[in-house]
Amino acid sequence: MSFWRKEVVEFALDRETRTHVEEQRAWIAREPANPQPYCNLSQLYRMEGKQDEALGLLLEAVRLDAGHGGAHLALAEIYAVRGDNPAAWRHARLAEHAGLPRAVELLTRYGVSE
Repeated sequence: MSFWRKEVVEFALDRETRTHVEEQRAWIAREPANPQPYCNLSQLYRMEGKQDEALGLLLEAVRLDAGHGGAHLALAEIYAVRGDNPAAWRHARLAEHAGLPRAVELLTRYGVSE
């Protein structure tokens, strides 16, 4: 790996990600009943490979707002990767009901059984 990528680019990206993580945590502290910062933080965790933490945040988001389409879409993706097809389809259908059909389209296209 080149010096620029390892020492400059990755360092800057890590620092920027940490800043965004702290912003989302502060938002959750200010508005614990708002599902959006939980969803945002879960996306940052997914980028860092923290799938279990992301899953927990998304489940909290849909607990706070059962109709949060973005959270259901992300949950469908996580469950599909984990091979939990019933959960993937359940959340894909909930996302579709909220106006986000992408997960249903992907599961259908790749022949994931319900």
